[in-house]
Amino acid sequence: MLRLGPFAAAARCLPARPRLGPLCLAGNRGSFARSWLPAGDRGALYRQVRAAAAGGERLPVLKTPKGTRDHAPAQAALRERLLSAVVSCFKRHGAAAIDTPVLELRETLVGKYGEGAKLIYELKDQGGELLALRYDLTVPFARYLAMNKITKMKRYHVAKVYRRDNPATTRGRYREFYQCDFDIAGQFDPMIPDAECLKIVHEILSDLQLGDFVIKVNDRRILNGVFDVCGVPESQFIPACCTIDKLDKIPWEEVRSEMVGEKGLSPEAADRIGEYVQLHGGLDLIEQLLQDPQLSQNKVAKEGLGDMKLLFEYLTLFGITGKISFDLSLARGLDYYTGVIFEAVLLQQDHEHLEEPLSVGSVAGGGRYDGLVGMFDAKGRKVPCVGVSIGIERIFSILEQRLEASGEKLRTTETQVLVATPQKHLLAARMKLISELWDAGIKAEMLYKKDPKLLKQLQYCEDTGIPLAAIVGEQELADGVVKLRDVATRKEVDIPREKLIDEIRRRLEP
Repeated sequence: MLRLGPFAAAARCLPARPRLGPLCLAGNRGSFARSWLPAGDRGALYRQVRAAAAGGERLPVLKTPKGTRDHAPAQAALRERLLSAVVSCFKRHGAAAIDTPVLELRETLVGKYGEGAKLIYELKDQGGELLALRYDLTVPFARYLAMNKITKMKRYHVAKVYRRDNPATTRGRYREFYQCDFDIAGQFDPMIPDAECLKIVHEILSDLQLGDFVIKVNDRRILNGVFDVCGVPESQFIPACCTIDKLDKIPWEEVRSEMVGEKGLSPEAADRIGEYVQLHGGLDLIEQLLQDPQLSQNKVAKEGLGDMKLLFEYLTLFGITGKISFDLSLARGLDYYTGVIFEAVLLQQDHEHLEEPLSVGSVAGGGRYDGLVGMFDAKGRKVPCVGVSIGIERIFSILEQRLEASGEKLRTTETQVLVATPQKHLLAARMKLISELWDAGIKAEMLYKKDPKLLKQLQYCEDTGIPLAAIVGEQELADGVVKLRDVATRKEVDIPREKLIDEIRRRLEP
């Protein structure tokens, strides 16, 4: 389980840095993104800059492209722990990992994302192929299934995707970002895989302890039935879905205005849609809609409501209905969804240590897409699929800001032992001992100086959170022992050389 608590437990409150030179900012992203230039290095850099300026040279702009970012060691360590927690949940549910190219043929991606297609990064013709950067992991997965003629699979995929979106870095929205997907492909009994996907979302968000959350669920068939009984032409179903999908960002009046003004729906149809899409609840709402005079006569809506009722029965068995809301405003704008759709939203945040409240939107989403694989099959053979994508960047933004606000320092390495010497001319002894530790699978370091001072070596342990120091001096060599120091308590004990490995392992046991 991964919580902010364990982050704090795993982090060492490290002493303040020594006084350093001028502060260099790598973008305005807070202390994580800062680097410090040691005072001794200032002269050379200053002379280089002055020389370039005197020669009329234009210095390169040192920045990352818009909507992208570097990750410093502390950020990378936090991200690694977060990804590990998510992947461990996927593995717990029996998923196997796959990987696909970051590049796809342009024709593979176009026509699958609705209005999102304008955000695809298209590339110039290379070697006779029109290419694009992948927009998500779902369409490449469908292509993979069709290309390899796979009809049953449970997989997870963690990789970067790319969108020409307007970035909002404080909300975790970037042009290059990770997606963590879990999908179940194959013909199974209704709603069993769908229920497991929702259970996975519930497990991950509960384990991360991000705050209270709700998982909204709906079904494209129910929405299509609503559009049908409200007089919307079938050709307008998907555009209407894309507009309804904005209800979590703008009020109904603006959504209605767009449906009438831009999508061409009649005011009467828009008003009737509004009566439905503002409803939310649970099993009681499902029962209410099953008795609705119009929806109950619509075959597609009735199928969707029947499956939604079955889904809630399974979610009750999983014990998670307290976090589930049947919400008719949920639309999910992507074209390929055909059945159940869902989205997890954080309801509140702990703002105690933050200057501004966090606003990060949804943190997971997904649904059923039974027709996507068939779009890549020459004979149109379908492979039913359902899956979920965890919004790892938005969750990372929350954890990153919480960690910064708390002032805690996260270890950026996993070094377990520092090999140290207290006297001069003992480099060979250090190198022999550290080689023994490495060969035994112990994570160890030593300082890259022939004769480092012992105090500096021990200070390095404290600064970086290394728990043990193995000290070998002239007396220890003569006695055939190694002095093992607990860095936190500063207690030292002599350990026979042949027993050192076992003693280190014993002390490092959780």
